[in-house]
Amino acid sequence: QVYLAESGGGLIQAGESLRLSCRSIGRTFNHYAMGWFRQAPGKEREVVATISDSGDETYYATSVKDRFTISREHIMDTVYLQMSSLKPEDTATYYCAAPKRGITTAQATAIYGADGMEHWGKGTLVTVSS
Repeated sequence: QVYLAESGGGLIQAGESLRLSCRSIGRTFNHYAMGWFRQAPGKEREVVATISDSGDETYYATSVKDRFTISREHIMDTVYLQMSSLKPEDTATYYCAAPKRGITTAQATAIYGADGMEHWGKGTLVTVSS
């Protein structure tokens, strides 16, 4: 069963901004660390950004650092990815994911990577045109 739903993707021009949302469905992930991942055609799924259960700790891949911001709103049980200065190489399907229960830090979530995630959304496509 899918408990996470991403939204906010679309077609956008290079240099513009976009905000993705990941909403919990049918259960809460407020006590989990969470992560955003992306997968471009022909490439492996890679971690983009992660956030601790409390929201106080974050991690960013080098390729998106200083351009993307991950945040969460516990009352809405939602995690966001604010993306700025988008580049064509950011084009991918973006997924949110939650690791196994007990993994609560952003750093650990990033280290576990895609293989360590237990819950996935279906993804939202972001296309950045040049």
